[in-house]
Amino acid sequence: MGFTPFACEVHHPQHVPRLTGTQPLYPMSKKIPLHISNDRAYIWDAEDARNIRENHHITGALVGTLPSVAQQNVFLGLPLLLMPEEAVYLVDKGVAVMLDDAHAHRLPTSEEVDQWREDVRTDRENRLQAQAAARKAKEQKTEKNLSEAALRKRREREEKKTAKLLAAASADRDGNELLTPGDNDPQTPPATRSGARDETGHTIIIPATASDHPWFQPQIYETVQEAKEAGIWSCPSTPLERAKCAVFKDLIQKGYFLGGGMKFGGDWLVYPGDQLRYHSHFVATVLATPLSKMNPMEIVAHGRLGTGTKKAHLICGWDEEQQHVDYYSIEWANFG
Repeated sequence: MGFTPFACEVHHPQHVPRLTGTQPLYPMSKKIPLHISNDRAYIWDAEDARNIRENHHITGALVGTLPSVAQQNVFLGLPLLLMPEEAVYLVDKGVAVMLDDAHAHRLPTSEEVDQWREDVRTDRENRLQAQAAARKAKEQKTEKNLSEAALRKRREREEKKTAKLLAAASADRDGNELLTPGDNDPQTPPATRSGARDETGHTIIIPATASDHPWFQPQIYETVQEAKEAGIWSCPSTPLERAKCAVFKDLIQKGYFLGGGMKFGGDWLVYPGDQLRYHSHFVATVLATPLSKMNPMEIVAHGRLGTGTKKAHLICGWDEEQQHVDYYSIEWANFG
């Protein structure tokens, strides 16, 4: 497969080298839920996202807006959106299951809502008490540096603040207790309402999903075929998609990390390690069958673009009959 007239170098290694150091740090204790919505797979749990990255080389892409910096899209958070090949790989490996997230929520009863509000209220009171205990411990460490009069005034001030917060936590029984005390209180000093740092603040935890609630009852699918038959998932459904899933699995098992390659004219970027530590070595393009054709201009474009971005372009040919992948790397070379 030489293309000397087009000034390319084509290498045909028998196998892409296998990287070392790919053993999982700890065994899986449970299957990871993939929330399927609109034929896309999402992960909402930060621990699950860390798990698949460290142990299975699956990175996905964060697509959620950060509440603290909502008017930007450079730094994003959960959920983690998976490529179709990533989702299929995890399910086929037995690491994850698919959930029909779009039809997983039923209307909760009034008793369930009341119990949820009571749990939120109790959790908030416990956090306030724990914070008060932490302040008291910190105060005891600084007693030696304060005069008796200053210490007495500080204690009175902290006791008033704590009492006010505890009263606010139990005053509202209509669900408004989720708001931070002082947001709607006209007697709160303006500096506190405007967002200035206040040591009496508290943390509100908002669950990413309703998985801990009794009204969250998703249909679980253990295999990709079951999800396809249920109509919530479609990949792989074409020869090209089956080839992509097979090649993706082969590269992951060799120890590589893969990311989206659309910006570089391919299907994936292939990294020798985690994307946070390494640059990619290859831009991969998958051919559906061994008889798939590529015209010379495509080969020239892949070679020049890959070399211009300091990468080699990897042509991945999948043979479904032999269950085998052939890899060809293309790099631009000088004439002569």
